[in-house]
Amino acid sequence: MIVIADDITGAAEIAGIAFSAGHEVQFVCGSGQCSVGSTVTVVATDMRSMTEQEALADLHRIVTDLLSNEKDGMRQLVFLKTDSALRGYVVRPIEVLMKSFGFQRAVYLPANPSKGRIIRNGVYYIGNKPIHETDFSFDPEFPATTSVLAERFPTASTMGIIMPDAYSTDDVSRICSLYNDGATLFAGAADLFTALVEGGKWKVGGGRRNVESGKRNAVDDDDSVIIVCGSTQSQTLPPFLTPHASHPSFLQFFHSSFFQSFPPPISPMPLALYDGGTDIDLWDTDAYAEHHSIVLTIPHRHRTGKEVAVHLRTVVAKKVKSLLAIHRPGHIVIEGGATAWAIIQVVGWTHFTVVRQVAPGVVTLQADDTTLVTLKPGSYPWVIR
Repeated sequence: MIVIADDITGAAEIAGIAFSAGHEVQFVCGSGQCSVGSTVTVVATDMRSMTEQEALADLHRIVTDLLSNEKDGMRQLVFLKTDSALRGYVVRPIEVLMKSFGFQRAVYLPANPSKGRIIRNGVYYIGNKPIHETDFSFDPEFPATTSVLAERFPTASTMGIIMPDAYSTDDVSRICSLYNDGATLFAGAADLFTALVEGGKWKVGGGRRNVESGKRNAVDDDDSVIIVCGSTQSQTLPPFLTPHASHPSFLQFFHSSFFQSFPPPISPMPLALYDGGTDIDLWDTDAYAEHHSIVLTIPHRHRTGKEVAVHLRTVVAKKVKSLLAIHRPGHIVIEGGATAWAIIQVVGWTHFTVVRQVAPGVVTLQADDTTLVTLKPGSYPWVIR
């Protein structure tokens, strides 16, 4: 099975679902070569942050890699992961995959009924509100100016893209059964992928791992950690980082011995850097040299816009790279998809294996150099199960 995701947190969410279903999962990021070597290969891209021309060029590169390693039946097991809030490029990437792999039609289902995101009479709702009446109408790159899918994607129907209603997870399962004919490309959100994989609609080839075998508790020879709260949509600091707090479920995952000091020192980004400065030495992280563990946070909220977002993730990535020059930690926890992408690109990681789904959308990967990397969407609460 091949999954192509238009952003890294969406890729991690899908990888976690496949892993929890018992599959071996290979996670490819950035410029890494895409090949079919595991039961499930998830290809993380940054297409949502690119121009459409750049995104399509990157998709063509990925498709070329995949076709050069094509195996029998692979065409039937291609999935395009897109945003459940309709952001990103949809129609043209679907068209590229349909033509490349010979699909006759596509089902595009961005609905996530399990999270209150549904489609009724062709209108997309989040909770009880049409999406254009939510904060997604203010998205700087993909604002929701209409909630009618046919208006949002006016050329979809002419290209053989079906956009069905879905009020519940049962609806999603029914849609999967209806179009699971080997000639239909599936594209959409996590509920659709879950119905295909966990519901048995797709018979994924290859061996299945022991569900417990991939779990990894800590790096034996290095208990250090960098935690990056890199999203400006971040909740307040998680309870396990507040003074004298105890969070048993988190400790069970990381083990109290993972931290040399608990909690790790917290280092907020200085205002001068947040306001546009580029000198990362202004960010006081001297404690990392002593403890080899640290929490980087962005406590400011008064600037918005794409340029600000690019600046912040660039600064954070450079700061993390400078810390890695002092000591390579056993684990990096990154909150915020754009920040995670920037850090992974700076470090140069391209291939990972999935070792644990911490919570829905929160996944721990292991890089080739054995470093553990946990990815968490910025807008998700800090819940560790």
